[in-house]
Amino acid sequence: MSSARDIKVPQEELAHRVSRSLGLSTSPAAPITSTASSFGFSAAVGSTPASVAAAARAAKHLKPFATEDIKILLLENVNQTGRDILAAQGYQVEFLKTSLPEDQLIEKIRDVHVIGIRSKTKLTARVLKEAKNLIVIGCFCIGTNQVDLKFAADNGIAVFNSPFSNSRSVAELVIAEIVVLARQLGDRSNEMHNGTWNKVSNKCWEVRGKTLGIIGYGHIGSQLSVLAEAMGMNVIYYDVVNLMAMGTARQVPTLEDLLREADFVTLHVPELPETQNMMGPKQFDQMKEGSYLINASRGSVVDIPALIEASRAGKIAGAALDVYPNEPSGNGDYFHNDLNTWANDLRTLKNIILTPHIGGSTEEAQSAIGIEVGQALVKYVNEGSTLGAVNLPEVNLRSLTIDEPDHARVIYIHQNVPGVLRKVNEILGDHNVDKQMTDSRDDVAYLMADISNVDTQTIKDLYAKLESLSSRIMTRILY
Repeated sequence: MSSARDIKVPQEELAHRVSRSLGLSTSPAAPITSTASSFGFSAAVGSTPASVAAAARAAKHLKPFATEDIKILLLENVNQTGRDILAAQGYQVEFLKTSLPEDQLIEKIRDVHVIGIRSKTKLTARVLKEAKNLIVIGCFCIGTNQVDLKFAADNGIAVFNSPFSNSRSVAELVIAEIVVLARQLGDRSNEMHNGTWNKVSNKCWEVRGKTLGIIGYGHIGSQLSVLAEAMGMNVIYYDVVNLMAMGTARQVPTLEDLLREADFVTLHVPELPETQNMMGPKQFDQMKEGSYLINASRGSVVDIPALIEASRAGKIAGAALDVYPNEPSGNGDYFHNDLNTWANDLRTLKNIILTPHIGGSTEEAQSAIGIEVGQALVKYVNEGSTLGAVNLPEVNLRSLTIDEPDHARVIYIHQNVPGVLRKVNEILGDHNVDKQMTDSRDDVAYLMADISNVDTQTIKDLYAKLESLSSRIMTRILY
């Protein structure tokens, strides 16, 4: 990001810098009027005409930029709901169905203000260094490990995701896989496709009365618990924190306790150093003879060579994998040893379900994710709200209204060092601060303040003074 410069600059250049700091129009002559901000997307998600009209009467436009100057890049086939929310604001929205190689991504990201991705696009420090206008990233998925969150925070770039919208879809997939594994349906289907009739009941089971062991009892794990219990399964779970059980489920004190008792083991944990290969040779040895493993969390949590060995030894009767340590960036004939050295061996195993990371790939989940992340991006661009951000402090103020015509919203993202608030309040001291909120997270702090009785020249002066502070990461002023 550009460093602070001398505040004694020509007014035309200062106006250019005001617009640029917003990550918005880079033209000093760009108009400052635009469409409505806080209510424009509501119509896209089911608001009634009356509620939209009421919001239009109450809300003040907070965007000192030409809406059409906002450049948004959406990759990896982001759902139509999210695209509609952003397009309804009048933003320039470029949409691609695939991810991009790093060099192409760098070229594309240089002039965009907002980027939306899913799980395949890697926003590394090398990529983000080139994103001079970028103010916010939308991850239209659960995870954010594909983004260098610290680099983004250190440069004032907010990151939003949708951690819960596809929980039901993943839980339902796991339920389906439990039944398919118990009845060996994958093998029977493949045999029939090859013309072989093989009607057997040996080692095919009902799931009623069996024990499901859930590792990670968060939003997905707890929903899965309810569904499994409704099917007559006994549910136990292991988590690093004590969590209230759903229904008659029971928390066990250790992972080993769960593995020794469960007929089906399913993983729902984040990708962390402590979850790396948490299912390895030792853990497979602790599982019941003839049990099953399901992983729909992250590919790094299962030692797959150890899984292959346990399957060949008969220790486990079947497995279902939806995630892998290395995954292709697009669809095609990529699942072989060039991608993961054990891929060909894995494909030869009996009673194993291999799916291409489709746990959250339902129309309902992708629609909900599009709405949640799309709305968060609009709120951040138009109003500065960081509610739901994963790498910045969560700060929010109520929206300004048309009854506050001479107000401005000051957003100052800065290094979390002593004395900053005093200096900022000295700059704002000549103005009435109607409301103010600040919070910090690690090395970064986020301040938002609404001030009254300001005009365009005052706003430019405030901006220049805030930019001159040594603590400055990014300054935005919305009015």
